[in-house]
Amino acid sequence: MEPISERDIRSSFVNCSKGDAKRLPLPQDLSDRPWADLDFLGWSDPSFPGRCYVVVPQDDRLVGVALRYETGGSRRAQMCTICMTTHTNGGVSLMAAHKAGESGRRGNSIGTYMCADLACSLYARRKKTPALGRHYREDLDPEERIERVRDNVNAFIARIVG
Repeated sequence: MEPISERDIRSSFVNCSKGDAKRLPLPQDLSDRPWADLDFLGWSDPSFPGRCYVVVPQDDRLVGVALRYETGGSRRAQMCTICMTTHTNGGVSLMAAHKAGESGRRGNSIGTYMCADLACSLYARRKKTPALGRHYREDLDPEERIERVRDNVNAFIARIVG
């Protein structure tokens, strides 16, 4: 992923108002992110536990979505549906997003289980290890794992955009 600006991030959101997008807190470490290893930008809202944001590059545009989740998560082992990493102790949360457009204004939402730290790209590249200290053995090479993350996050975004 290429580095992106605050303006590009704020203008990318499809499931919240322009005012909400203008007010949401951006990550303070944008310049320090490992952009070459990211398939999407994800961060949590430090002032509002249970709220996070994801910005995904798609073709020639960025698509940003606001998500909500229950803090704490399950104490059982769960698998992220984006990168297929298994975590224990709340490392995976059900992330829910209002759908874009009229459907979202009527209260319709979409959810998926994701790594609570939104580091799916780093888990797929084996740059980060889950808390249980190991990845399940897979026959996929790194490029296939990366492609799976991209496909899965794009499928989730497509369901939100409708």
